[in-house]
Amino acid sequence: MKISKLYFHIHYCNWKDPHSSGNRVRKVARTLQHHAFLFFDKGKGNFTIGKKRYAIQEGRLFYVAPHVFHSLELDPKTPFCCLTVHFSYASVHFNDLQWEIKQETDILPLPSVQEVKDNYQVGDLFKKLVDSWNAKLPGYEFLAKTLLQQLLIALYQNNKRKDRNDSGALKVEKMIQYMHQNVTRKITLAELSEMTQLSPSYLSRMFKDITGYSVIGFFNKIKMDKAKELMMEGNKKVKEVAQALGFVDEFYFSRLFKRMEGISPSEFYSKNVHGL
Repeated sequence: MKISKLYFHIHYCNWKDPHSSGNRVRKVARTLQHHAFLFFDKGKGNFTIGKKRYAIQEGRLFYVAPHVFHSLELDPKTPFCCLTVHFSYASVHFNDLQWEIKQETDILPLPSVQEVKDNYQVGDLFKKLVDSWNAKLPGYEFLAKTLLQQLLIALYQNNKRKDRNDSGALKVEKMIQYMHQNVTRKITLAELSEMTQLSPSYLSRMFKDITGYSVIGFFNKIKMDKAKELMMEGNKKVKEVAQALGFVDEFYFSRLFKRMEGISPSEFYSKNVHGL
């Protein structure tokens, strides 16, 4: 499952704080037909998801999948602050100028509970999401969906961060920076291996685990994004773009572009540069 392919529909968001007049419901037991995130900024109690029981505490985020029974019981003597977002999603693909929409039935690749107390990004995104939903300003639904996707990425990265050491994450960031700096030429796995002092096999596994892409796949993605930029802003033709990005074979570049973007570079050039 690639998060970038998901299209979200938000059913509703909520924010319960210690001073809210509606902050009286402290026991809930139900099964939802959609997904939900619940983030506790304050509070104590217990949260049961399926057959597992978790303690509620500051900085814990819970993920409830569809059709999974869950119950909430808050300590009546402790003020609580809880942010929630309820949503559904579909998988959207664009290939050969055709849109394909699939209703996803899989659960998101996230644990039922995450510790995000020290992750400012997660808390900040969640608050912005709920604030934008409650404000109901023009365009709020689109903004909320965008913030939800950013939140999901932050949660995914937060979960991955728990499963790897910081030095591995820094090396991946160093590799990505190196790719951007050398987008105009070919980079080999052996070259990256020497730079990071990691074996090619370990480097490949770590990179895929952190980014969701293979090393070459990610580098090609950077190249295709740069190709679109060159065609749009530099008014370069396909052959010139291929050469500028280090492709000896113009036809290989064209096949790769179409496979990744769903449209050939010449079609992209005609539609976006000349508006044909």
